[in-house]
Amino acid sequence: MAATYEPIASQTLGSDTATVSFTGIASDWTDIVAVVHGRSARSAIQDNLYIQFNSDTTATNYSLTRIGGNGSSAYSERFSGASPGYNFLAGLLDGSTAAANTFSPSIIHVQSYANTNVYKTWLYGGNVAGNSLERGVGLWRNTSAISTITFKTILGNNFKSGCTFSLFGLKAA
Repeated sequence: MAATYEPIASQTLGSDTATVSFTGIASDWTDIVAVVHGRSARSAIQDNLYIQFNSDTTATNYSLTRIGGNGSSAYSERFSGASPGYNFLAGLLDGSTAAANTFSPSIIHVQSYANTNVYKTWLYGGNVAGNSLERGVGLWRNTSAISTITFKTILGNNFKSGCTFSLFGLKAA
């Protein structure tokens, strides 16, 4: 099945910002894909990128399974209902002690985001160069169409100026 990506919206931060949101997302596509090149103010080599749908912060509505590694050890974990738990994960970010002027890439694919008959699933992949690589699958236990996506960091650290957030619609042919 052929598919095409259509740009929906993009934001490049001109200053440090705590949250980034895409609102008013139309239901014109089969799936949506977010691409984030991010860096956090967290005083560490990396931070975690979090996602919320339709302003829902209820931790028990989200769950996540992830696998990852850093070149010397691997991990796999499952999270459900923890607050402000890892069940909101959607990628990795360079922290303030990572190499200067670097922005970690993360890709988040939200399937059937506008279908009101199913819970929503997202797949993500992210890495921090020279530190770690991670893949995961999340579930949002809600049948509402997704019209708002909000990105945050795990501890409320700011995203650094220069981060880019792009949203694409995916149409099945």
